Amino acid sequence: MRTFAAYIKNEKLRLESSSGGIFSLLAEYIFSLSGAVYGVAMSENLYCAEFIRATDEEGLKRIRGSKYLQARTGNVYQSAKMDLDAGKSVLFSGTPCQVNGLKGFLQKDYPNLLCVDVICHGVPSLALWRKYVCHEEALYGKLESVNFRCKNNSWNNFGIKENEVYSSKDINPYMQMFLRNYSLRPSCYKCTAKQFKMSDITLGDFWGINFVAPQMNDGKGTAIIIVRTKKGQAIIDERKMHMKIKEVSYKKAVRGNPSECRSVDRPEHRNIFFKDMVQLTFDELSKKYASPVKMGIKASVKHALEKFGADRPKT
Repeated sequence: MRTFAAYIKNEKLRLESSSGGIFSLLAEYIFSLSGAVYGVAMSENLYCAEFIRATDEEGLKRIRGSKYLQARTGNVYQSAKMDLDAGKSVLFSGTPCQVNGLKGFLQKDYPNLLCVDVICHGVPSLALWRKYVCHEEALYGKLESVNFRCKNNSWNNFGIKENEVYSSKDINPYMQMFLRNYSLRPSCYKCTAKQFKMSDITLGDFWGINFVAPQMNDGKGTAIIIVRTKKGQAIIDERKMHMKIKEVSYKKAVRGNPSECRSVDRPEHRNIFFKDMVQLTFDELSKKYASPVKMGIKASVKHALEKFGADRPKT
């Protein structure tokens, strides 16, 4: 298993991506083989997320970028199998459990299948997203577009952009309930997929890049690439002419993004949160679970060091 810090050289495409734009680079390679890419897109009304099949840049635009809610799988596994059995090259992307689910469904290896999973914090409730959208639309009108990882301000301080309105992750109530782990599925607190990943490549944000490979950080987004198979390494080698890439230590790389191998803690009041989600208005829910947390100077510094892995090993 090899680990890299990387981002694509196409700056426009990189800015449209969640971090380093590596997924788009892999998808473009599959398109060059007349293959199909499966990934998560928002539904037409933006009320849910769902898997779609893409064969060109227009479809890829819908898949590109993070979606912080549970995605409907529908018949995506059956569709991917049909493409694979027909000899088409397929890139399947999703959370580790979704990739493992596809492998379990297929029951055999396909040389024409590339599986890419993401470093997953956990999957937020679709019910909470719908409650949030209804609240936003009542205040501001119909939601026409959403970008969960808008990094116009900076890659580190990303936020949600709804239509043309931006709100930082640090103050957006939906993001705060997600980041504080209230809105996750029960299985996410003890994720078995983290211990047995069946993907060829894992992609994620390289949080803490300044402590591992500072020369790879220009503030526009850098990805962790974790290569798990020979197939995955072969496609990274084929695509590396289109990226800036540097091999790094796995242990150091995941210190800033521990969700690669560790489940988040279950909040004490998580069950109460879901009852409140049904009974309270969204404003009431936000005041109870997403209000700003005040920290003393020492506590805030300690939190920052833990988050970005500043207490790195000396070796």
